[in-house]
Amino acid sequence: MAHMVETMAYAGEVPWHGLGKKVLPDLTPEQMLYEAGLDWTVEKIPAFAEVNGEKVAVGKSALVRSSDNKVLDVVGDDWCETQNAEAFGFFADFVSEGNMEMHTAGSLRGGQMVWALAKVKDESFELFGKDRVDSYLLFSNPHMYGKSIDVRFTPIRVVCNNTLTLSLSEGSKNGVKVSHRTKFNSEQVKETMGIASFKLTEYKKQAEFIASKRFTEESKVEYLERLFPVLGEAKRKERSKSATAVLDILDTQPGAEMGEGTFWQLYNGVTYHVDHQMGRNSDNRMNSAWFGGGVKKKQEALALAVEMA
Repeated sequence: MAHMVETMAYAGEVPWHGLGKKVLPDLTPEQMLYEAGLDWTVEKIPAFAEVNGEKVAVGKSALVRSSDNKVLDVVGDDWCETQNAEAFGFFADFVSEGNMEMHTAGSLRGGQMVWALAKVKDESFELFGKDRVDSYLLFSNPHMYGKSIDVRFTPIRVVCNNTLTLSLSEGSKNGVKVSHRTKFNSEQVKETMGIASFKLTEYKKQAEFIASKRFTEESKVEYLERLFPVLGEAKRKERSKSATAVLDILDTQPGAEMGEGTFWQLYNGVTYHVDHQMGRNSDNRMNSAWFGGGVKKKQEALALAVEMA
């Protein structure tokens, strides 16, 4: 079976997905771009159809990769391409000023999805005196129809490498999406997100709240069955495979002893399952956890934990 990860590089400790090649720490964004094999460009070339032996413009364009002339996708003529070098340049000032450090970068889906992850320095908090959560900034630059540039903060729980989720409540500035129908403006995105003054305050408040509330056997079962419902006739007789899997690892997941019996433990059981167990293999899990259904599931898990706690 083909893997979704095409190229990847990481600095420091092995990332939670266990994929990629290890590179030197403290790389500049430009160096990380090269090490991750992403130093290629994309050209938008008008697409034609052959009609009665003549080429006729069809109002579409092909996105062609410079390194191998591969067609990444076909898009509308109004598509505004953002090159990988420009995307990585988003981190340049933060890295040079010592506010962030490049952590991981790579491409998925044969080059259609390019992303970079940087650790935000001095942005972390602890629960129970030793359960640390660090802050990272994720930038995804898709070269594919229907996907927008996505820049967002994502917390990672150190003890188990779970990628957690920030609240996406109305008015939140934890993430910005930019359509490829508009020219990407790096400074405008930074201003919109308020990156210079970003703190994990909102997420920390939610985490501390669910870490202070204990679940009962009844609420534990209700929480998992609402997150992973079983449909059809079997609904009353069976529990979904995912709900069962979370119950199985609830007391054995890394860091289970920190916040044992609280909604924090329950929520992290779900995030651990999404990041480390769901999907056919590691790269499918990574794609889901960051760019697919796993993101939404973890958002639902946090919201439900806050609601039920």
